[in-house]
Order: sequence, then structure tokens, then C-alpha cells
Amino acid sequence: MRFINPIPFVRDISRSKEFYRKRLGLRILEDFGNFVLFETGFAIHEGASLEQTVWGKASAWEEPYGRRNLLLYFEHEDVEAAFEIIAPHVELIHPVERQAWGQRVFRFYDPDGHAVEIGEPQNPGPAGNSHG
Repeated sequence: MRFINPIPFVRDISRSKEFYRKRLGLRILEDFGNFVLFETGFAIHEGASLEQTVWGKASAWEEPYGRRNLLLYFEHEDVEAAFEIIAPHVELIHPVERQAWGQRVFRFYDPDGHAVEIGEPQNPGPAGNSHG
């Protein structure tokens, strides 16, 4: 068994595809219309169609999919440069800050209200990830 990738639900696949392509610079590996896979392994899926696939029906609610219970984590070699490019176009959670474990990161919301973190690369700790 191995974990492959999370697939956030999105309301408007075109808007989200453009957001991740244009704002974060992710390149599209495959685009199936309602599902987009980026070269990094990150993927997004149009929510109503995925709800239909998984649960047999689409929900009637129109609330944002982002629930402040998931953080989409990306790394960038120059976190300050990434901040300057991305910050003017997003709802920031906070600017670049040094975390307790020493890493500098900034956080914001994507178009669906999912929290996104951009951090500088770090050597993995004993648990195999950058977060302390």
C-alpha cells in the first residue's frame, strides 16, 4: 500500500485549474475536463461529478469545499519570491513567517477556501516531513 495524492473537490474546475497553473506555476500532466492532474502529483476534481461518483449523488449545498481542516502543502526554493508573486492575488492567512521548527512559510486560501501553505524546502525530520 502506498499513498498517491489528495484530490480536493473544487466548485469551478476551470477557475481552480487556472489558479494552480497561473498562480502556483504547476504544469498540467493530464486534463480530463472534470479532473486535472498536475506534474507534481497534485490533482483537483470538479466537486459535483466526484460526489456523484463516490456517493451516487451530488449534494445540493453550495458552501465552499474548504473547511479549515486540510492544508495543501507546497515548497518553493525562494519563498519570498513566491510570496511576492502570489500574495496580491489571494486571500492571505498570513505573510511569510518563521515556524517553531525553523521553516519559513506563508499561507492563503485557494478559490474554494482550501488553506494552502508555501514553505521553503527543509531537510526532513525524524518523521519524514518538514512540519514539527
